[in-house]
Amino acid sequence: MHIMKIKGNGKIPNYIQIRDDNFALISYFKANNFAKALIKEGLAEYTDDIAKLFDTMNYGELYYIENKK
Repeated sequence: MHIMKIKGNGKIPNYIQIRDDNFALISYFKANNFAKALIKEGLAEYTDDIAKLFDTMNYGELYYIENKK
């Protein structure tokens, strides 16, 4: 699974994209409440992994997270 942080500007907030190993979009949500969005999308088991990575992520770079399913 891959994750990318996308920088917003002005009134547009920052977003997070989650993609599978084939780079198909799984989820796309606002970065300011990613834990709630992950639970809603059925990806709650990745909350800790993404929280650890989130502050160090650069905008526009793709990061890999090991699949848990």
